[in-house]
Amino acid sequence: MTAGDHYAVSSTAVLDGPFTTRQLLRLDDALRKADENSGLTFSVYVGEVSEPVREGAELLHARLANPAESVLIAVAPGQRQLEIVTGSQARKRLSDRDCKLAALSMAASFGGGDLAGGLVSGLAQLTGLAGKA
Repeated sequence: MTAGDHYAVSSTAVLDGPFTTRQLLRLDDALRKADENSGLTFSVYVGEVSEPVREGAELLHARLANPAESVLIAVAPGQRQLEIVTGSQARKRLSDRDCKLAALSMAASFGGGDLAGGLVSGLAQLTGLAGKA
């Protein structure tokens, strides 16, 4: 899921996925704002990640259109894992400490059962920490 993706959501798809239509719209808006406000490209992946999870998330990140300036938030609920992967240029603006703070915040929301809310707040936090382009 990246800013600008088009969603073909049917009621069946929403029932089968982790998000409601409203949550998908909130996530899309958060991704768009993150991209616009930071100049980086933010992406979210929710689903199973190949083991070891960090390496699997790095492989997903490498497939993005512009990995150097991209930030991937990979959440594997079934594996109870969260990884934030930053590209070489994005890393200059988001330290490991910044990503850990955002991850702790997201994990707290996830633990309370709010996957979408955790992602939205994590995106906002990362955007603020990255600053303007």
